[in-house]
Amino acid sequence: MRIKTKLNLGVGLLFLLIIILSLLSAFYIYSIKKDTQNILKANYETLEYSRNMLLALDKIDENKPQSFAVFEANLKNQLSNITEIGEDKITYKLRDNFNFLKTNQSKDSIKSQIHQNIFEIMKLNMDAIKLKSDVAKKTSETANFWVILIGTLCFLIAFNLLVNLPNNIANPIKELTSSIQEIANKNYSERVHFLDHNEYGDLARSFNTMAEKLQEYHSSNLYKLSFEKKRLETLVNNMHDPIIGLDNQEVILFVNDEALKIIGLKQEDVIGKSAITLALENDLIRKLLDNIKGVQKAFPIKIFADGKESYFEKEVVNITIIPTGEEKTIDIGDVIILRNITIFKELDFAKTNFIATVSHELKTPIASIKMSLQLLEKEQTGNINEEQKQLIDSIKEDSQRLLKITGELLDISQLETGNIHLSMEKSNPYQIVNYAVDAVKIQAEQKEIELIVEADSDLPEIKADSEKTGWVLINFLTNAIRYSSENSKIVVQLKQEDNQVIFQVKDVGKGIDKRYKTKIFDKYFQIPGSNKSGTGLGLAISKEFIEAQNGTIGMESELGLGSTFYFKLNVV
Repeated sequence: MRIKTKLNLGVGLLFLLIIILSLLSAFYIYSIKKDTQNILKANYETLEYSRNMLLALDKIDENKPQSFAVFEANLKNQLSNITEIGEDKITYKLRDNFNFLKTNQSKDSIKSQIHQNIFEIMKLNMDAIKLKSDVAKKTSETANFWVILIGTLCFLIAFNLLVNLPNNIANPIKELTSSIQEIANKNYSERVHFLDHNEYGDLARSFNTMAEKLQEYHSSNLYKLSFEKKRLETLVNNMHDPIIGLDNQEVILFVNDEALKIIGLKQEDVIGKSAITLALENDLIRKLLDNIKGVQKAFPIKIFADGKESYFEKEVVNITIIPTGEEKTIDIGDVIILRNITIFKELDFAKTNFIATVSHELKTPIASIKMSLQLLEKEQTGNINEEQKQLIDSIKEDSQRLLKITGELLDISQLETGNIHLSMEKSNPYQIVNYAVDAVKIQAEQKEIELIVEADSDLPEIKADSEKTGWVLINFLTNAIRYSSENSKIVVQLKQEDNQVIFQVKDVGKGIDKRYKTKIFDKYFQIPGSNKSGTGLGLAISKEFIEAQNGTIGMESELGLGSTFYFKLNVV
């Protein structure tokens, strides 16, 4: 039988019995109520009238005239409430005797007959009350029997549904769920056995068919999967870059030969082991796991292996998948790739040393040129005409620019070799701003640019290298003057934010396209179409100087609306 049919029969029968029980209870309650009202109306009131007539008759003996009126009123009520067999004859006889008593009040025999008549009426009604009470009792017993019978049937049906229905529905679902979990765990030999010819039987047959097809498909592709796994292992092992694979619990799943060389361990000591446990004894693994889930910065890692120093750049690839039938992405692990950049690092060192050597060698002849220019400008050397003076000024300007370029090249070479020297001390931010503004004042006046300083009062001292911080601010101001139009304004702001002091330089120049915002602090980068007189190192050196002081540097700009360059340094 189908489950739907069982539910319809069980619940329908229970519903029908509840309706019958309700109707039967209402019928018997009405019957008992009717019997009770009949006793009260037909018999109880007669007894009440009889009692009042007896009391009035006793008062007639005491010669109270109003007693006749009371007796007559109750007698009249009794005449209209004759309900029992034989009650009418006795009542009419009582009426005749009372009429006779009204004319012969001294007759004691009449009074005695009236007493007798009243007692007969009372006895007749009391017998009727007993009989009607027995009828009501029998009605009540019948009602109890049927209510108990039908209520018991309802209880048995409901109890049967309560005990059997949940199990009939839940047990097959539970068994089916367990089988589905087994299939999900790749146990394709799992089967469901429902013998009933109902919906669950149809579901079991469909499930078993699916499991058979999955088992067949799995068996046919097992060799292919094994072959592809070996292919991937061979590919990973033959890569020249060290590679380490981790699951989401940071257990090492695979590691190629290049990675084993640099970490100095054997494969059996690594595969299946927790990377966190290995990091306690291996410094390189600890360094590779550092900030594995965070933002990766491209800092080269120096590793000494195979008797030589090598440089690697760490790249972490997070592996996520969307399980079949689901929508949410889950993290299943990470792959650490170490790219060998030793050759590039060596070229970079050679380039840096070359730049430093050339810059250093150029400073001497440039200084000699400047000294010669100073001698030429002196009157003792001789008079010069206007054309000669213009040539000297041009040579002076070019030598100054060359000196600035060589100075920036020396600074960047020092930064790249890690030879930057900072004199960190308590510094007054107001003095740094004033020093920078004074340094570029003449340059600003030449373009008639107004320099405005907006500084908060009572700013605390900062922990910084005053000279290099001032150099950065001068670089910001020089760039702002260079790219601002004449008769414009440049605002230098100085304010505190939390535990940092912010230095800002705002101009109203042509601004910077958003495509170049991420490259503006890169070495040798110059915005296309801008003045190419510089080296493109000023902002890169500024970034290194500020970050070396544990500060942050940045820029905000909109094309056509000017630019704002800023840096933040910690207070003491």
